[in-house]
Amino acid sequence: MRWDEMRRSENVEDRTSGGGGFGGGGFGIGGIPLGGGALLLIVVVSLLFGVNPLELLSSMSGSGPVVQEQRQPAPGPGRAGQADDSRKEFVARILGDTEDFWGKTFQSMGSRYAPPRLVLYRGATRSACGIAREAVGPFYCPGDREVYLDTAFFDELRTRFGAPGDFAAAYVIAHEIGHHVQNSLGTMQQFDAQVQRMDARGRNQMSVRLELQADCYAGVWGASAQKRGLIDTSDIDAGIRAAQAVGDDRLQRQSQGTVVPDSFTHGSSEQRARWFKTGLSSGDPRSCDTFSG
Repeated sequence: MRWDEMRRSENVEDRTSGGGGFGGGGFGIGGIPLGGGALLLIVVVSLLFGVNPLELLSSMSGSGPVVQEQRQPAPGPGRAGQADDSRKEFVARILGDTEDFWGKTFQSMGSRYAPPRLVLYRGATRSACGIAREAVGPFYCPGDREVYLDTAFFDELRTRFGAPGDFAAAYVIAHEIGHHVQNSLGTMQQFDAQVQRMDARGRNQMSVRLELQADCYAGVWGASAQKRGLIDTSDIDAGIRAAQAVGDDRLQRQSQGTVVPDSFTHGSSEQRARWFKTGLSSGDPRSCDTFSG
């Protein structure tokens, strides 16, 4: 993957050295009015993580740990021991390329793309969705429109999930950017309104559709990179392996030995790979309608 030829984004906030962490006033439950949209944000974020909302609330209030069985891996290029500066450069360039792609795409639709900020942190930091902790993996917070990525997860995609390669890491970043695209297009707002009227099973099914669309959007961006000669077939294979590696069925089988489809929040390995490939083959966001049918 020729990521070094991509434009470097300036929308990366580095909190790994301690700045921007927990200085200032308190945060967590006390920092978020638990009513209306704020409480709904917690539900949405918990669904995106595959974490029980009560466990996420417990973690945010400091009264208990977040369950880690369903966490999603954080991205990172190269191998363990590679300099943090190289990883930060990688993240900034992948982010910059998504900004260029989605900026042009929104412009073609007669709209304007406002790119998100990506926050790099280590251990824990605060977000509008509560305390971001290492256990929950990379995520997008619709409350502040920012992506959060703990650098401690940079090697996990390779070591724990068996999906090495720069494009595997880029896929994870592009997936989180896909959630920002959903937020920008109003998809998340529609999701919020619908899940309020559903039971747990219905909410899980809607969460899967949201996640699969973000996978498809990641593939659409990947198609653009392929057309420009920045990735090749081996990169694409790495991205597909990454999508398969984080399927709910595989994660559940690894963590608990059994698979419970009704509890899926991100989709099966087959679904995630299929929708990622749908975006890759079409290169068109309109092909990513996971909510129809």
